[in-house]
Amino acid sequence: MSHATSHAQAPPIDRTAVAVPFAAIVLAMLPAVLDQTILATALPVIARDLGSLTDLSWVVSAYVVAAAATTPLWGKLGDRYGRKRLLEIALSLFLAASALCGAAQDIPQLIAVRLVQGVAAGGLMTLAMAAVGDLVSMRERGRYQGYIAMTFAVATIVGPLLGGLLVDDASWRWVFLVNLPVGLLALAGLATRLPASETARPDRPLDVSGAALLAGATSALMLACIWGGDRFAWDSVQVLSLIAATVVLAGALLVRERRAADPIVPFGLLRTRAVAVASGALFLGTAALFAVIVFVPLFLQITTGASPTESGLLLVPAMLGITVSTTLSGRAIARTGRYKRFPILGLGLMTAALVLLAALAGDPSRVATGIGLAVFGLGFGMVTQVLVVAVQNSVERPQLGVATATTGFFRALGGAVGAAALGAVFAAQAGASASHAGPGVLRSDVIDAVQTVFLVAAPLAALALLVVLALPEMPLRKS
Repeated sequence: MSHATSHAQAPPIDRTAVAVPFAAIVLAMLPAVLDQTILATALPVIARDLGSLTDLSWVVSAYVVAAAATTPLWGKLGDRYGRKRLLEIALSLFLAASALCGAAQDIPQLIAVRLVQGVAAGGLMTLAMAAVGDLVSMRERGRYQGYIAMTFAVATIVGPLLGGLLVDDASWRWVFLVNLPVGLLALAGLATRLPASETARPDRPLDVSGAALLAGATSALMLACIWGGDRFAWDSVQVLSLIAATVVLAGALLVRERRAADPIVPFGLLRTRAVAVASGALFLGTAALFAVIVFVPLFLQITTGASPTESGLLLVPAMLGITVSTTLSGRAIARTGRYKRFPILGLGLMTAALVLLAALAGDPSRVATGIGLAVFGLGFGMVTQVLVVAVQNSVERPQLGVATATTGFFRALGGAVGAAALGAVFAAQAGASASHAGPGVLRSDVIDAVQTVFLVAAPLAALALLVVLALPEMPLRKS
């Protein structure tokens, strides 16, 4: 069938019928998205109130590790038992955990409930993305995935500001309790307006052993990345033990999945070209992203005197870039059915922006940095959501959940590995500069270190560009 004919026969989408259930999906994701950004400003107050600073990092780590480790399982469960039902379960669990977080009386309690909250968040993110696939046609999916990316961008900006307001004017407990009204509204919308996808009754047992091995391997790797170079040295017994555990558990997972009747990780899926290419590009692209979201605020605070709130607001150009490019690329995909050009262009812009930021870092300027961030945002907005569309278009509907979960899994791993690797580069460069130049040169140390981080991240984005050149462009399905 010709491209023109395919476009002519594509049925129009009833946007009125889609609007309410799609809004419910976005609202369901919003608490999980906000929770990654809103907590930062509350952590010092939580430590002071609950009386423990040494274990405070676990409040964040438990959530991040649990979300990444359970993402593939949620995707598989959605495929087996229906995404609507599992999305409602994940959201209910997240809201219950949020209420318990708000009532926590000490740090161990808070960490335990944050672990449960992270498990639920893994389901919210992957099931919501897959549910969009049940709701709208593939041709329109880029547009709606773009709306989700815009929500992410807004939450990244609003989260720290909202967290600061709640801590200053109410209590740190409202950082968690604010999830309840939003989540209950989303739960009502999901229950009443989101159509249930058709699923065949599972005739093979769930691969529980594979899920446990995958969760164990993922947790060990994530903890090694989070703790390495921070809490423990990279060559410490603790980090080396985590790396060894990752290798052993991953080997056991490979053996298990070859024998499982319905594997939690269908390695055959990774042999699908679109899934393999998208997973690799998302891993590398997300790793490069962390050069911006972790080190640009630090750079602006040290070199331009920006406050933590101001440095967060100075990321707005990147978020505006993401909003513009996701909107335009989604509309273009809906109109033409072509999508491969966008991640290629996006990763090219990301690479150029990182080189530009490195060049501009020597003469720190908020305006110049904002220009570089805007270019980076324009690029990044054409990558993640478009690659998710490409993956969903390459698999049959019974595999939609696990395929979408695979992209989320590699994004999470890319973020953890990228943050660890770039953090090690920053620490090594800053330490080397300080040892050669002596004390009292923190500003120049940071400039040198951040420049190096950008110059290391740029090849990661460029490598992702080379990977995405192999992305097949298949006609977008009309149903």
